[in-house]
Amino acid sequence: MSGHSHWAGIKHKKARVDKVRGRAFSRLSKAIMSASRRGGKSPDTNLELQYAIDAAKAENMPKDTIERAILKGAGELAGQQVESMRYEGYGSGGAAVMVDILTDNRNRTTPQLRKIFDDHGGKLGTSGCVAWNFETKGMFLVELGERDPDEVFDLAVEAGAEDFRAEGDLHEVVCPVTEFKSVLDALAGAGLKCESAEVSEVPTGYVDLGEDDGRKILKMMEDLSEHEDVTNVYSNFNLPDSLVEELGAQ
Repeated sequence: MSGHSHWAGIKHKKARVDKVRGRAFSRLSKAIMSASRRGGKSPDTNLELQYAIDAAKAENMPKDTIERAILKGAGELAGQQVESMRYEGYGSGGAAVMVDILTDNRNRTTPQLRKIFDDHGGKLGTSGCVAWNFETKGMFLVELGERDPDEVFDLAVEAGAEDFRAEGDLHEVVCPVTEFKSVLDALAGAGLKCESAEVSEVPTGYVDLGEDDGRKILKMMEDLSEHEDVTNVYSNFNLPDSLVEELGAQ
């Protein structure tokens, strides 16, 4: 399973089995804030935001909570000066890590994130230290069910996708940002269920980790993701097959 980062599949597997409504709402709110920050607060012109709103509505998230997340992502929440920032650093074993945040107090957030890095054998770095190892892409995690992977591959490539690969029990489809809508429409038109559809940072190079480093960075990524100011976490690690199999059995 080498050759691609395992984090995308793992984080969405965790989200899928999350049965605590408060945590589910937090995850959905972050997706809305991230999409609003990237593409603006209008779902009519921001397809990623529309997808995030639809996912939140499907979980019965209250309308005012959705609207608050949109405004926070756009930096327009009344009474708050919210700024977006990106932190970069390294995890155990040297894997690159990028963290996107929305915060109203960077003096609070920065030391908290540094402590999470330090506690798990990582190190917070300077701006630009790992960003060169990522490209901004459209990314979908798709549940194929009984569909032929070759058929879905052809469909995705025809719509503009440039990569298609297995990611656990899902398939990952990657495309240029300009082709996001085309690929999303093609997948939906074929009746395929997207576990996620987002503009993401996709690694261009990868770091193979052993079991010990793999466990440390997974815990670090989980703690980062659960921080209230964090909207997205990206990394470029590959886990050993033994650890992947263990996670798959959980």
